Amino acid sequence: MYARSQTESSADQTAIVIDYKDLLQIGATQADPPAYVSQQLDKLKQAGVNGAIVYESTLEELAWSGEISVYSTAEAATLQGKVPTPGDNRTYVLFLKPEDEATVRQLIADGFARHGADVADWSFDGRNGVAIGMGKDDATLRPMEPNPIEIKKLRDAGLWVVPRLSDRFEKFDPELLNQWIKSFKAMGIDRISFDGDAVPGLSKPSPEPGKPDGIQEFAYILKNNGIGIASFENLKAPVRGLSKLSNLIDYDVIRAHSVTDQEMATIKADALADRILLAVKDRNIRLVFLNSIPSRDGVKGKVTSPLKTIEDALQGNEDAGVPQGAVDKLEQFGFTIGTPHAFTVHHEPAETALRGLAMLGGIALVALVVGMFLPSWLTIVFALGLVGGAGLYVLKPTLMVQALALFAAIAAPTAAVILLVRRLRANRSDELSAGRRLGSAVLLYVRTAVLSMAAIPLVVALLNHISYNLVLQQFRGVSLLHAAPIGLAAIYVFLYGPGGSVIANARRILNTPITVLWVAAIAVLGAAGIYYMTRTGNAGQVSGIELTFRSFLENTFGVRPRTKEFLIGHPLMLAGIFLTLRYRYAAFLIVAGTIAQLSMVDTFAHIHTPLILSISRVLLGLGLGLIIGLVLIALWQIGERIWKRVSLREVREVRGANS
Repeated sequence: MYARSQTESSADQTAIVIDYKDLLQIGATQADPPAYVSQQLDKLKQAGVNGAIVYESTLEELAWSGEISVYSTAEAATLQGKVPTPGDNRTYVLFLKPEDEATVRQLIADGFARHGADVADWSFDGRNGVAIGMGKDDATLRPMEPNPIEIKKLRDAGLWVVPRLSDRFEKFDPELLNQWIKSFKAMGIDRISFDGDAVPGLSKPSPEPGKPDGIQEFAYILKNNGIGIASFENLKAPVRGLSKLSNLIDYDVIRAHSVTDQEMATIKADALADRILLAVKDRNIRLVFLNSIPSRDGVKGKVTSPLKTIEDALQGNEDAGVPQGAVDKLEQFGFTIGTPHAFTVHHEPAETALRGLAMLGGIALVALVVGMFLPSWLTIVFALGLVGGAGLYVLKPTLMVQALALFAAIAAPTAAVILLVRRLRANRSDELSAGRRLGSAVLLYVRTAVLSMAAIPLVVALLNHISYNLVLQQFRGVSLLHAAPIGLAAIYVFLYGPGGSVIANARRILNTPITVLWVAAIAVLGAAGIYYMTRTGNAGQVSGIELTFRSFLENTFGVRPRTKEFLIGHPLMLAGIFLTLRYRYAAFLIVAGTIAQLSMVDTFAHIHTPLILSISRVLLGLGLGLIIGLVLIALWQIGERIWKRVSLREVREVRGANS
């Protein structure tokens, strides 16, 4: 855990980058595009933007930058005052800047040669151009080398530039790609990213035995030129080949987060500032990518863009509801705006031995839980775990450690709750005073939390690899982790109760008459369970009210505790312990409180979240949950006293009437 914390603190510079293609597109709507683009770049730099994403160039983008004009056959004929030639469906290009003509001509010639199209000379009205053997609609989509002219402008402006490359070319050409990468390096570029669904080289046919495949060739090019990559999170589909490429370049990778065009069209400056802070602070993001595509606003009657929103979010604007910008917030948490670099991975001298010890501990923990339900199976399960785990580790080590991490994460909160239930059954008494019950409840609350957290060092040790920090690999089985401890705790509470065997208790429950109240309760529990499971993981939908509440917690504490812990699970656990010490049937609150126990472990299964932040989040949740739980107990005690007084008064009235 110490080594991981050292790794996470080894890279504290973050880049705020814009989509330069979007800026060119916005500029194309203005009277003087070059002046507008230059002016907006200066404003964005002053706000805190220090980088730009550039894509593989297209004819459309070259037109936005003012380098060329593009015509279809019909448009070119009209331009020349001629009738279109039948059978001619080429694309015609005129160069608008003589000083850049040679560079742009070479760009187009090399690019369309890779797409199998002929490029011939063409001219009009004293301007040189080319005719491309491809229809305009198709030609404007074909990618070429990222525009070196625009890259140089951005670099001269002091911006960090990250090209995004694709695997869209029909043939993988490592020599040409090597030329691109060398030119990037010469312009001061040290990192690239990817556009599309695959890294360059993935589409190359399988090589002959003993020869490198396309990804291996691309990895060699990157390593030979000292260029790393940026990996974007939350894509609709993961970039194919990214994990393999990352491994081959020794994980010279940073994590990137994109605020999409659709999101930027509606997001408010304060929400954008919070999002940037959370991405960097909570998820180890080191590149924040802000899109800014223009849109036609029919209400305002003009073309609009989110550039002003970006400025307000980064530098703050009281009038826009942003008293403190994202740049200042990041600095408060120890991050600076600059050129990010990959984490420096730290290792402990005895790391291999400690990992083996963690595996042994995980197997033992799982065996202990099995033994709580089936005592005679404890030794057998432990032995089978050792043999099976060793065999699986030899065959598929990644699968073994991921499975063991999941089982250990399930086992610890399950064991903690079972041991709590056993202690409560042994100490339950109608004679205990409220003060003694409260003292015991607090101690058992802390004890149960500590036992649940026994899985945390095991999970951290088992998944202590940079690929998990970069989310190239992930903790598997989140849904099972959120369901299994609750289900196992419920089985133990209701079937392993005192006074009967498991079979007898099951038969008694099955023979219980079903009432309307039971049906209603089952329906409510079912709906709550479905909602709970839909909220697991990162795909759950969050309401606007909850987002506001989360923002309040984040701004108040600096670290947002998990709602299911401090507001639900921990208070129910504390109240359940207090009540179960006197009332047997209050144990169902213990089952519900298991949510918080498993959630604490799940917090550390988010390997991309800094370790110190996860620790702070769990401790804060425990503290707030304790306070809310004490409030619930106080309300129960008040309600219980009122109930007793009312009941006593009714008894006296009945006795008086009878007398």
